[in-house]
Amino acid sequence: MQAFFSSLSSQFYISFVDQNRWQSYLKGLGVSFLVTAGALAIGIVIGILVAICRTAHDQKKGKVNPVLSVFNRICIIYTTVIRGTPMMVQLLIMGFVVFVSSRNLIGIAILTLGINSGAYVSEIIRSGIMSIDPGQMEAGRSLGLPYSTVMNKIIIPQAIKNVFPALGNELITLFKDTSLVTVIGLTDLTKAAMQIQARTYQAFMPYLCIAGLYLLCVMIMTKILGTVEGRMRKSERR
Repeated sequence: MQAFFSSLSSQFYISFVDQNRWQSYLKGLGVSFLVTAGALAIGIVIGILVAICRTAHDQKKGKVNPVLSVFNRICIIYTTVIRGTPMMVQLLIMGFVVFVSSRNLIGIAILTLGINSGAYVSEIIRSGIMSIDPGQMEAGRSLGLPYSTVMNKIIIPQAIKNVFPALGNELITLFKDTSLVTVIGLTDLTKAAMQIQARTYQAFMPYLCIAGLYLLCVMIMTKILGTVEGRMRKSERR
């Protein structure tokens, strides 16, 4: 038993303390958070636009605008392709085909994960929009408000409240999926552990560490999201 703990202590020193390797983990974690935040922002923007386009098309009665039909078809193809292909494959295509000459790996990672997230966010928000009583849209339109105003001021805020738990789950999934950006060479938290493992020939401690860091971050995110959701529910009851 003493030999076991002595071995763990030695591995810990080699993987963290020696040559200030702990700084590599912190830098990698910072990159993971940066990619998550940027991708989530892009995903929410794309998701809202796609959800509004598809909902507007589905809610049209009678003759549908041809331009809207084209955009709706594009949105359907986008969500089908993105949701039907692995994120790792999308990263490889973006990193080594589309942006093969670019060395802005963080930008490529943010854009790719944002586009991927947008497909899932669009379905989440679309389900939230469809859950709102159609009478609210009809009431707004009967008052002379434009469709865009009713959607932006009345429907979307309520829809986001309804789907906030699902959006929070998407944030957590997105954060964990940042580990895939190692395939394009970006030094995130997972890549940092892989580099340390390659230098020290110690795999147990680096990988156990990043597993713990991912778990800790997810637990903190879950707590924060739960607090925000609780406050949103309280504001609805007032």
